[in-house]
Amino acid sequence: MIGAIIGDIVGSRFEWNNHKSKEFEFLTDECCPTDDSIMTLALAKAILLSKPDYSDLPKKAIECMQEVGRKYPNCGYGWRFREWMFSDTPKPYNSYGNGSAMRVSAAGIVANSIEEAKDIAKKVTEVTHNHPEGIKGAEATAVAIYMAKSGSRLLEIREYINENYYPMNFTLDEIRPTYKFDVSCQGTVPQALMAFFESINFEDAIRNAISIGGDSDTLAAICGGVAEAYYGVPVEIRKHALTFLDQPLIKILNTFEDRFPPKIRLKIGQ
Repeated sequence: MIGAIIGDIVGSRFEWNNHKSKEFEFLTDECCPTDDSIMTLALAKAILLSKPDYSDLPKKAIECMQEVGRKYPNCGYGWRFREWMFSDTPKPYNSYGNGSAMRVSAAGIVANSIEEAKDIAKKVTEVTHNHPEGIKGAEATAVAIYMAKSGSRLLEIREYINENYYPMNFTLDEIRPTYKFDVSCQGTVPQALMAFFESINFEDAIRNAISIGGDSDTLAAICGGVAEAYYGVPVEIRKHALTFLDQPLIKILNTFEDRFPPKIRLKIGQ
């Protein structure tokens, strides 16, 4: 989950100022956590508070996204999600936006099978993004994370995504010149996953995601969640990223990681 948060923080300064290159300073004082990080942690909290069979997870997802999210009203929510978050009667609004995929990392981490990853992803997604493409984007992300943390090879993950979710028949170099800002799942998730598929380590994956432009923080968050599960996060990058989170957010992260320890790399470049 910290991988998605790091991707979001790194990408935050490029969302409206795209940088179509892999060469940039990774974390700077211009970076900040956005709604991607806030909602990722909110859903992690919901999963922690839900019953072992996740039967009450949709209810917990609503409660936690509203509880946590309302404390950070200016972190970049889309207008429809903002209305939902502050509503006394929140209802799903048929969205296929990439918000469903950016926040779903914890589902892939806690799952014990591909089917459970899909089920958890659907439960936390359909409370807002109940459009088939919204659910599809969340499922694909959660499944990729589950497979990555379970020891699947990169090419195996790519093949599964290609056969079950999105055609992986492009390269980043091919799309980089013309790729533009896109907030849909179908216009974000495949590109974010390809940034992982073309990577050689965690940092390289994030740099790939930033380099194509578009919705940079969300692309890097989706990519980062999978890259963390596959490679682990270098200790120094993790330490630096945590300085951008306040204590309430760090508390959620620590509580989650106490139950589901992350993969750690000692050195950058591994």
